[in-house]
Amino acid sequence: MADENPKSHPTDNAEKDPDNWVSGEDPMTGAQASYLKTLSEQADDPDAFDDTISKAEASKRIDALKAKLGLDQ
Repeated sequence: MADENPKSHPTDNAEKDPDNWVSGEDPMTGAQASYLKTLSEQADDPDAFDDTISKAEASKRIDALKAKLGLDQ
């Protein structure tokens, strides 16, 4: 289909490793902080939440907690 949105089909490299993000060292976003806090409480792992971490570190912790909780499927 000629008028199909190309962004609806991500490329293989659409999900970069957080260590390679240009803005990875920026402070985590509000959305990340909220999600990380929720996941850390659900996983009974309060040490996973730290409001001073970077966007990249928050992403890694979110992924690890999702895996721990079986949400990464």
